[in-house]
Amino acid sequence: MIAWRIAAASAAALVVVGCGASSDQDAGATTDSGAAASSTTADTVLDEWADEGDMTATYEDATTPEAQNGRQLMESTGLLEDLAASVNDMFNLPNDFQLLGQECGEANAFYDPNEQAIVLCYEDADFAESVFARDGDPDPVDAALNAEVGSFYHELGHMLIDVYDLPITGREEDVADQLAAFVMLSPDDDGVVDADSVKVIRDFAGEFRAFAEQQGEVGDSDFAGGHSLNQTRMYNLLCWAYGADPTGNAGIVDDGELPSDRAELCEDEYEKLDYGWGSLLEPYTK
Repeated sequence: MIAWRIAAASAAALVVVGCGASSDQDAGATTDSGAAASSTTADTVLDEWADEGDMTATYEDATTPEAQNGRQLMESTGLLEDLAASVNDMFNLPNDFQLLGQECGEANAFYDPNEQAIVLCYEDADFAESVFARDGDPDPVDAALNAEVGSFYHELGHMLIDVYDLPITGREEDVADQLAAFVMLSPDDDGVVDADSVKVIRDFAGEFRAFAEQQGEVGDSDFAGGHSLNQTRMYNLLCWAYGADPTGNAGIVDDGELPSDRAELCEDEYEKLDYGWGSLLEPYTK
């Protein structure tokens, strides 16, 4: 299953980040003078962020045809179990969290800080399948599941920002997209980004393209919203995928998915994204 491959690759890659980066500075620990307490940072982080919890997966009841189809797509492939396992393999969690497949009455996915849960709505998977089918995708089920993987890691970004009180600059929705790309594009042990992971990113981006085409003309509320426009999110994801491996992922540009003038910037964009998220998450990874 693609999600499982992402989980294994991401866990290995994040361990490398944690071992290779400097642990001389902890943003949350300062001396009386305001300087970082470098001598005890490593022990403090390990004590504060001991692995005290796990993420567990639950499929709740589905009653409508849309929700039943979405649940079947998720449950038959073990999607939630694989995604929860990827989090448990990667991160030290301070307490238990839930990953819920749920009937929501709408296509959606969200992080609920009060319930300490990420919810993937069954209707979202069902809707994604219909979007890709209308778009002529040769395997709309696989593409829909890939889009759900992307949605999960986006919501995981919100969760990690909340749980670890991460300092971010920029809109949180944009930053959460970066986290999704960071996890999914983490290279294997050989330093190469897994082709299946790139396919997930491209399908996640493709969903935003389909949304944009179906939406039609955008208005003031779209420009003022908390999320970037669908087209912007699509091009950002494609840019980061290309930037992670310009040679291996040259097809993103060659196939016309990403304009060449943006592509020239993408390797630098991805390097900054990778460094930034790797630095932020280092104290909390296994």
